[in-house]
Amino acid sequence: MKHWLVKQEPSAYSWDDFVRDGRTAWTGVRNFQARNNLLAMRCGDRVLYYHSVVGKAVVGESEVVAEAYPDPTAKEGDWVCVDLKPDKALPRPVTLEEIKAAPKLAGIALLRQSRLSVMPLTAAEYRAIIRLAK
Repeated sequence: MKHWLVKQEPSAYSWDDFVRDGRTAWTGVRNFQARNNLLAMRCGDRVLYYHSVVGKAVVGESEVVAEAYPDPTAKEGDWVCVDLKPDKALPRPVTLEEIKAAPKLAGIALLRQSRLSVMPLTAAEYRAIIRLAK
């Protein structure tokens, strides 16, 4: 099992929207590295949901429930999406400031490649964020 973090502006599609829908196709990714990350996702992989721009915090846990398939929103190119299903909201959001301050998260992709919308996490990074939420 792998671990991931996906980013979304809450004004475009919030955690609450995701929970209400119960499942979503993670469409609209138009960055090659993020696309490659989508291609590497497997059913059962764990995914943290991060509110970007406004809020800047990890707010929930989700799971990959369908592996990469052609993105129906793509007009051209080799773009893919995966399906995600929400699992649970974190007990409390873990802010970007908290992530920056945590020594165990110093190498996290969120800090190194802040514009990347789909990024891998190590199992230790995933666990560290979950611990910060308690």
